[in-house]
Amino acid sequence: MRVLLLGSNGYLGRHVADRLLADPAVQLVVLGREDAADVRFDLASGSPGALSRFLDAVHPSVVVNCAGTTRGGTRELTRQNIVAVATVCEAMRRSDCGARLVHLGCSAEYGPSPLGSSTLEETLPRPGGPYGVSKLAATELVLASGLDAVVLRVFSPVGPGTPAGSPLGRLAEAMRRAMQAGESELRVAGLGVQRDFVDVRDVARAVHAASLSAAKGVINIGTGRAVRIREAAAVLARVAGFGGAVHDVETASQRGGAPLAVAAAQAQAGILAARQPGSAAVPIPAQGAAPGAAGAEQSPAPPALAHPHPDGCGNWQQADVRTARERLGWRAGTALEESLADIWMEAACRI
Repeated sequence: MRVLLLGSNGYLGRHVADRLLADPAVQLVVLGREDAADVRFDLASGSPGALSRFLDAVHPSVVVNCAGTTRGGTRELTRQNIVAVATVCEAMRRSDCGARLVHLGCSAEYGPSPLGSSTLEETLPRPGGPYGVSKLAATELVLASGLDAVVLRVFSPVGPGTPAGSPLGRLAEAMRRAMQAGESELRVAGLGVQRDFVDVRDVARAVHAASLSAAKGVINIGTGRAVRIREAAAVLARVAGFGGAVHDVETASQRGGAPLAVAAAQAQAGILAARQPGSAAVPIPAQGAAPGAAGAEQSPAPPALAHPHPDGCGNWQQADVRTARERLGWRAGTALEESLADIWMEAACRI
């Protein structure tokens, strides 16, 4: 099976490439803007005709699209997430290769969800920001293309290579700096936000499964379980050996300055709850959460940092993953602790 992979140099694309290369039945061809690609082509500016001629020459059985961007203004999001996908769909329609398209979408397409709910594929999308809007537009282009196509809506991916600007990437980096400086406390915004964290290697397995399946339409890729960033922070502290306290900036403000420690019982993390001098105020806005409010009593308000990967999904998101099990034979298999340990290992290497 010959697979054409688009976007192999990105966070998800690198892991998808590794997974496909591990299958001896797959002959992988990489197309992208980077020098390492087998063929250099810019999906946002290249013509559908040129891409169609390449498809006819290579004749792949499957095209996997991991290309796109999570940052930038509206124009850049439109170019990389919408125009590029329109080019792919038009080129595949013109080509005689008859390839199947596996396109990676994002849970940001859904927008905020009611607390405690599990988001079905049939849920009406209401993206809460430009990124989610651009990804939803791309999904609609794929679904309306008439191609043999499936869209995998990936929830919050974590694990090796997690971007330093993502919520857990920022948390790991802040914890690394605190340990390096001998600080005994972290104050973090957005610890109450809950997300469905799925390991990036499990996402790659889902892409592989979708490539081999006949499933069409939208399929959620997640664990089916939302986790508070507070709990993830506690696990990260345990695997990192950080013995200090992690306080929620927003909760501290709401409670009149009483910091909220991440208790050991919440995630078996063994974190000290006592506040000590010399602590660091590190705002780490969660995806979809507003920047941190004022800090604890007698502490200055942390600066509001714009998160480079806003998903506009509010305080809660959790996938309904029954479709992935039924139509792909796939389910997440990597524990969050393993994903966080890999994130910490990469952060620790920067000490």
